[in-house]
Amino acid sequence: MSKIARQVIFRGRVQGVGFRYTARRTASKYGLAGWVRNCPDGSVESLMQGSSADIDRCIDAIKDQFGSFVRDITQSDMPHDPRYTDFQITY
Repeated sequence: MSKIARQVIFRGRVQGVGFRYTARRTASKYGLAGWVRNCPDGSVESLMQGSSADIDRCIDAIKDQFGSFVRDITQSDMPHDPRYTDFQITY
């Protein structure tokens, strides 16, 4: 299985609603590595690493849980970074 990395930015009412904790739990469920953090502009940014299918499933699960709060999601491919071995909340 080939591992990829993807930067994902969630916009909408995604801060102050438990979004990062849910993202961490969901990413761990799908075996992803990386991080999630709040951004000063009110968005939440994440680096997700794993298989493309698992990343897609994780994003879909987050959308299912926070659908009414998420207004927009942008995704960009990134270079895979092997130093990330689990999924954490960063600040």
